[in-house]
Amino acid sequence: MSIARMRAVVLDCPDPGRLAAFYGELLGWRTTTEEDDWVTLTGEQSQRLSFQKAPDHRPPEWPDPDRPQQFHLDLTVDDPDEAEAAVLKLGAVKHEHQPSEDGSFRVYLDPAGHPFCLCVD
Repeated sequence: MSIARMRAVVLDCPDPGRLAAFYGELLGWRTTTEEDDWVTLTGEQSQRLSFQKAPDHRPPEWPDPDRPQQFHLDLTVDDPDEAEAAVLKLGAVKHEHQPSEDGSFRVYLDPAGHPFCLCVD
């Protein structure tokens, strides 16, 4: 028996509404809670991704170890080129550091500077 069940993944950011809109479009999830300092998205299987206002948020500067990423999302896509065009249009930035030698994933930064990867199986 487990001790706990996963409730949500929460990202600190300066603008919860803006970051929730980005990930809502990216994942096709709906907003289920919206307050000035907190927004929650919910997926089809009740997965939750929440965004908490952090006015002094400092994004990671990965791969710089002085401000490491600490955490990132790996998201599976069918067509990496099509997905790249879509996330860039939503406001993501392709990271200059692309460590995948086989092209199995690409690294981006969301509008608040959090790294995330678009991955192919």
